Amino acid sequence: MKEKKLIILLGPTGVGKTELSLQMAEELGTEIISCDSRQMYREMKIGTAAPTEEELKRVPHHFIGHLSIHDYYSCGRFEIDALAKCNELFQSHDTVIMTGGSMLYIDAVCKGIDDIPNIDEELRQSLLERYQNEGIENIRQELKILDPDYYKIVDLQNHKRIIHALEVCIQSGKPYSSFRSESVKKRPFTIEKIGLNRPREVLYDRINKRVDIMMENGLLEEAKSLYPFKGLNALNTVGYKELFNYFDGIWTLDFAIQMIKQNSRRYAKKQLTWFNRDSEITWRLL
Repeated sequence: MKEKKLIILLGPTGVGKTELSLQMAEELGTEIISCDSRQMYREMKIGTAAPTEEELKRVPHHFIGHLSIHDYYSCGRFEIDALAKCNELFQSHDTVIMTGGSMLYIDAVCKGIDDIPNIDEELRQSLLERYQNEGIENIRQELKILDPDYYKIVDLQNHKRIIHALEVCIQSGKPYSSFRSESVKKRPFTIEKIGLNRPREVLYDRINKRVDIMMENGLLEEAKSLYPFKGLNALNTVGYKELFNYFDGIWTLDFAIQMIKQNSRRYAKKQLTWFNRDSEITWRLL
């Protein structure tokens, strides 16, 4: 029996993963598993640059728009769901393509995730009180000391993620990031990772233009419809949180758009920093 292979197309936001994954899937006669943690939410199509209806018709996709912003989901859950989908697709395909830029979700499929310990409620409450009384900078610095690897990629404005990582560090006595890489689980298929990149000025220009296109396609209206739910973790996402500041009267619209572009470029840089540590990735300059 022919060996089964999962090809993972990864890279920074805006690099062009969607189009290349479609071309490869059509050539191989296979299907696509998305590993974009935000394209999974059906209410966030424009701001996450989710595949269009036309693109979804070209090639069957999985894990696009299958969740609501009100649903709880995690990279641990994705590991289970994605492996089950791979097993299903390998019944009729020798090769399956997975594409996206969510670093933790990719690691979950490639390496597996250890069980994260249950957090003592007293510890959780004490960290929340520290954040409320001292602000975000102190808990950021503690995370930087306890888990410098995760500190490099976490959204430093997202206090919920910082607190959760600290909870795990303190409860377990180990870095939060170690629960993603302590032991690599063996998979019943081979994995080939292809990293996509472009010259920095080209990538940043593509990101800036993509934000302009999102605005033309109705991102402002999409964000406005989601504004009542802005406290949900799913919406602590570049493209939405900046526009929420505009709705709150904190920023002008022009400034909010510029911040979407800037924060998207920063996220792309974080993605590349994370991926560049992985020696298993074969890079392809577009």
